[in-house]
Amino acid sequence: MAETAHDDVKSLSFEAALEQLEGIVQKLESGRAPLAESIAIYERGEALKAHCEMLLRTAEARIEKITLSRDGRATGTEPLDSI
Repeated sequence: MAETAHDDVKSLSFEAALEQLEGIVQKLESGRAPLAESIAIYERGEALKAHCEMLLRTAEARIEKITLSRDGRATGTEPLDSI
């Protein structure tokens, strides 16, 4: 039910979703929203948070570190978080 109510979140850029999420947090923290509205915007905030996390995981998966030989020449790439 909440998932279909917030389908538009899936089309937002990371920056737009984060901006909306920040606005929701400010409104909830201020205590100015009535209970029913607080619940509704909290649910939207959850959808925005999940979308931002998914976009970050996708971006992190694409980031690679360039590996260098001893003489400083590029030899390839490896995942950024490899240990």
